[in-house]
Amino acid sequence: MSFFLDNWVLIAVAFSSGAMLLWPTVKSGGRAGTLNANDAVMLMNREKAVVIDVCEADEFAQGHINGAKNLPVGQLEEKLPGAVKNKATPLIFVCASGARANRGIAVAKKLGYEKVQSLTGGMGAWRSAGLPVVKS
Repeated sequence: MSFFLDNWVLIAVAFSSGAMLLWPTVKSGGRAGTLNANDAVMLMNREKAVVIDVCEADEFAQGHINGAKNLPVGQLEEKLPGAVKNKATPLIFVCASGARANRGIAVAKKLGYEKVQSLTGGMGAWRSAGLPVVKS
């Protein structure tokens, strides 16, 4: 016990350092496999990743990534197996801000898809990166 009392400053520094290292994980909600816009483009080009937009149809019509498949998050469990048959195909989930895309990741993993990621920041990040958006 005297060790802790004599070295409380060192213990506080160690605790603070650990907290700062864990902060990005805590901030992102523990999500693994998120991509920035440029990494998403590289994955689409190099590994033929399929973009799954989990927005509702009206949001999808206002602007989406070229070639994206619109599968609203509420219908994802039923429609994803028909839209992407190969479970080894890389999937990139996208929505307006990124929150629904993370729910999409959970559904896809539950269905057995191996390579699933989400676009960090959603369509807002895509637009901010100056990447093309298709309107339908």
